[in-house]
Amino acid sequence: MVTIGMNYDVREGKEQIFEKAFARVLQVMSQLEGHADSRLYRQVGADSPEYLIVSRWSSEEAFRGFIASDQFKKVTDWGSAQILRGPPRHTTYTES
Repeated sequence: MVTIGMNYDVREGKEQIFEKAFARVLQVMSQLEGHADSRLYRQVGADSPEYLIVSRWSSEEAFRGFIASDQFKKVTDWGSAQILRGPPRHTTYTES
């Protein structure tokens, strides 16, 4: 099992749009082989909206397959142009 931390800096006023988009992406992810679960967290007290998605996968390869998919690319292209202040930052945490 591997846990992925996906950090997103969201433009002011776009929080609800980002959260609704995450809900739609979560529906897709829940049907993917290798995906265990994902949760969305928001930074409290930040100067600007910051989010963390914690996602558990059976392997890093399963996650990499998801982020290489056309569905993920469409969402990130839209997000980069409309919602995000910069590119997402991903961190991989492996369980021993």
